[in-house]
Amino acid sequence: MKKCVIIMNPESGKKKKITTYQEFYDILRNYGYDTDIIFTKAKHDAEKIIQGLDSRVDLVISAGGDGTLNEIVTGNLQRNKKLTIAPLPMGSTNDVGNMYGLNQNIYENLEKILKGKAKKVDVCYINETPFVYVACLGDYIDMAYSTPRYLKEKYGKIAYLIYGAKQIWNKLHHYNIRFKVDGKEYEGTYSFIFISNSSRIAGQPDVYYDVKLDDKMFEVALANPKNKKELLKLLAKVDSLDVKEIPEITYYQTNQFEIEFLDKPKTSWCIDGEEYKEDTNKYVFKVEQSMKMQVPKENIKKLFEE
Repeated sequence: MKKCVIIMNPESGKKKKITTYQEFYDILRNYGYDTDIIFTKAKHDAEKIIQGLDSRVDLVISAGGDGTLNEIVTGNLQRNKKLTIAPLPMGSTNDVGNMYGLNQNIYENLEKILKGKAKKVDVCYINETPFVYVACLGDYIDMAYSTPRYLKEKYGKIAYLIYGAKQIWNKLHHYNIRFKVDGKEYEGTYSFIFISNSSRIAGQPDVYYDVKLDDKMFEVALANPKNKKELLKLLAKVDSLDVKEIPEITYYQTNQFEIEFLDKPKTSWCIDGEEYKEDTNKYVFKVEQSMKMQVPKENIKKLFEE
């Protein structure tokens, strides 16, 4: 039989009542897999677990949120032999899983994954730290990692709105930056910076209508709303238009992006829903295609070139 390992974060998102894990074993056995389930207990456990797996493992399933998937990808990239990974969303937002066409039914999602295909995917980096789908900076973005766990367990995605309401009177931060794209240098002031390889960000679907996950490129979006009123108008446009069509957003598609903050940012980057800190004003972004993801068939034509 083939070998599958499920790395499961039991604390992801809103509490799900899983009274038995037998159905996981039964479904995977029907697809020819002998399965082990390994539970994470602390941050970075998933990264360590995949690093220690036997190279003969055929499939590693990330059962958790986007942060858990980030840890598994990070650990996988440190292996000599990369393993094939599949996302099984169990978090609060699950941007990656939703992008691939998965829903809230864990067992239905598992079946979709097992019926799917292994595809080569791009992995982006910020200063040599990998991220799966987004690295971003700006106000309110810290909701992804600062919202208390007890709120997420009780309310799911609504928890972010509850926590974010506390920041409604805060003034927007603005960043003076110097950046380089495709060998050309620019300067400007921006309050929001997004570097992504995804059609879905922060629960918002179709941010980009035609993003590809295997084109060895990523998307850069820079915006500078001056106040809350301008920010709300911009969000309304993002809800109805492709980001590339919005005049207030500076957009690039590239495979190399460098940015330097003329003043050190007062807020942290967020990568894949987790806080990222590094004591520097300079960041280099790149993309590599070095691993495979097992994904449902539903959105393959939409999300992949090959």
